[in-house]
Parts: sequence; C-alpha cells; structure tokens
Amino acid sequence: MTAPPSGRLFFLSLPLLLLLLVCGAARAGMPCTLVEEASAGEVLHRDGPCDHRNSPASTFKLALALAGYDSGILTDAQTPQWPYQESYKSWDADWKKKPTDPTSWLKDSVVWYSRVLAQKLGRRKLQTYVDGFDYGNRNLAGTVNFKESLPEAVWVDSTLRISPVEQADFLRRLVNRQLPLKPETFDKAFAVIPTYPGPDGWTVHGKTGTGVQEGPDQFQYGWFVGWAEKGERKVVFVYLIKDDTKQESFAGLRARDQFIPMLPLLLIKSAPPPKR
Repeated sequence: MTAPPSGRLFFLSLPLLLLLLVCGAARAGMPCTLVEEASAGEVLHRDGPCDHRNSPASTFKLALALAGYDSGILTDAQTPQWPYQESYKSWDADWKKKPTDPTSWLKDSVVWYSRVLAQKLGRRKLQTYVDGFDYGNRNLAGTVNFKESLPEAVWVDSTLRISPVEQADFLRRLVNRQLPLKPETFDKAFAVIPTYPGPDGWTVHGKTGTGVQEGPDQFQYGWFVGWAEKGERKVVFVYLIKDDTKQESFAGLRARDQFIPMLPLLLIKSAPPPKR
C-alpha cells in the first residue's frame, strides 16, 4: 500500500490521533479532561466527570514540595539527600539503591521520601499548608491509628480528596504565584517539577499519580496534572482516568502518555480564527 503525501497524512492524522487517544481512554472508563487558561481561568476544554473528588495520590507531591521548600526542610533541587532506611518499607527496589533528593523524588515519585518529608513537617504544619492552599476537602485525618508523625501517605487512597476542578484551581494559583508562600518557594518548586517536551512547541510541566479505586476489583486510577507553556501562553490541565480492567502498567504514566500528544488538539477550538 502506498502512503499518501506527507502533508495530507498530517491533516488526516490530527483528528484521527485525537479520536484514537480519546477512545483508548474511554475503554478504561470515562476520563476527565480539563484545560484552562492559566491567567484568567477560561475553560478551553472540559469533558467527563470533573466535579467528583478523588484521592490525589502522588499529584499531592506538588503541594508537599511547596510546603517543604516554604518551611525550609527542602532547600534546593539536590538538597536534602536522604538515604533509604529499612524502616521505610519501600516496595520499589529502585528507590532503595541510592539517596533521593527533591529532583529524583518528583521524577521517580518516591513514596518513602514523601513520608519522611511529611513526618518532618508534622501534622499541624502540613494541615496549615493544606488549608492555605484550599486543597480539596483538606482532610488529613487518615485512618483510626493516624498519629502526629504522619506514618502513612494519607493522600493515597485515604481521607484527602480533590476534584479535577479543584486541582485546576490549585494549579492556576500555583502558576500565578497566588498561594500564601514565600516568593522564593515558587522558584525552588518549579525547578524540580518534572518537565516533558510536548508537540507543536509546547513544554509540559506536571505530576502523575496512581492509586486503586474503591471496590473488590482493585482497578487503578491515574492522574496527570500540571501546566503547559508555549511562548507567552500558559494553560493548566488535569487529566484523570479510571481503569475498568486489570492493567499491569501504572495508570498515572498511561494518563501522562495519553494526554501530552492530545494537548494541541484540545486547544484547536480556542485558537483565534485565521485572518483573511
């Protein structure tokens, strides 16, 4: 079979790619896709159940990083480096091999580093930050045995919940430096948030998150949240998928890989009409 000319293939492939990506996500349960202008909060694309609260899972690391830098526990992109200890009981062997710093913590989504940081913050101080961020339901109560030292990740499949709409609001205030934090906190946090090359000249900054849905099937849910920029323009985005079959790969990574190619297509209808 002879391929069509490259220009024609490009124009045909844009809607086809969007259709394939959206249909693939739909087979994994109806996703929420939300894209807003970072400056004014204008909704550019919204599809799916975006008002329902869900555990933030590892997307909460964005809030944790802000609290860590603002409190002085984290100081720069490489400090502090904390070595793994057996008491952390990590399930991922790669997280045990070398010390973790703020950059590798967010890049590799190291759960035990989050727990140590939360322990050093303490429940009261972390609650103060969560309240100041107006982060979801702000509920850090956790399980019955929850203690001041925060031994659990209460943001993973526990009492802390946030909707995609609330995530987008938090992200807009983060990007616009409107959270109640020291000015230097934003720069330090921005330096360690994972960055990905996007299509059509966009640069994407964001965090994945994976957890397990309620129910006997143990199906996953996956977040990818953050912002993207191209020139002077910035948009915030939230993408949440929920599996309806058993999957081996992490849902958060699949959400990221589904969303990034879709971004320019989601913005097409918001682009100004061409000049005649």
